[in-house]
Amino acid sequence: MSKRNTQQRRHQILSLINEAGEASVEELARQFETSEVTIRKDLAAMEDSGLLLRRHGGAIPLPRELMAEDTLSQTKRAIGRAAAGLIRDHNRIVIDYGRTTTGLIPELNHKRGLVVMTNSLHVANQLRELENEPTLLMTGGTWDPHFEAFQGQVAEQVLRGYDFDQAFIGADGIDLDRGTCTFNEQIGLSRVMADVAREVIVMAESSKVGRRIPNLELSWEMFGTLVTDSGIEDKTCAQLESRGLRVICADAK
Repeated sequence: MSKRNTQQRRHQILSLINEAGEASVEELARQFETSEVTIRKDLAAMEDSGLLLRRHGGAIPLPRELMAEDTLSQTKRAIGRAAAGLIRDHNRIVIDYGRTTTGLIPELNHKRGLVVMTNSLHVANQLRELENEPTLLMTGGTWDPHFEAFQGQVAEQVLRGYDFDQAFIGADGIDLDRGTCTFNEQIGLSRVMADVAREVIVMAESSKVGRRIPNLELSWEMFGTLVTDSGIEDKTCAQLESRGLRVICADAK
């Protein structure tokens, strides 16, 4: 079945679940005349996208108390759209793990001839769903179950064997004195991504700008563009630009 048909089926599944309040894997497989394995993959992908919640043997709509997170998702999607605008057809890009960087993936569907490397299993799975089928490369390395990403020296060595037009890297915080910072102590891979790319783009929500976290990830000279949202204060934006940084503010409305 084509990717287009897959997306159509998932849209219909979501409508059915939202209308009925729940649906079992068995029922969905029978209705859509496909295997239960395929339906489970559909539900897993849709849960990863924040569209529903899986329950034993089926799925239910996203609870209303979680709907507040949709504004956050809208912000990430807006940042993703703005970041995607920097990518040309046939670019070679590397994408780090992270929820914000994942917002870039749906916007790649209109790009042609992309080569994309990532250390994130979630990013890789999302890339596989794109109709334009970019060439997908994985770093390999040591599996980190907490971040669902590969880390370590093997991943770094693989990265150093390539060169990229652009690297897209997230951040847990942006220390206005030092650069991007993270809770993850394994910061080597992100730095290698920055080393092997001609252009380094950091993707982070405005709420993270000014946040100080002990682990410095990328110092100012290691990246040239910050894609954030319009919630950033003018004086903070000016402070970042005074360091030679290009700041792109995405409108999430």
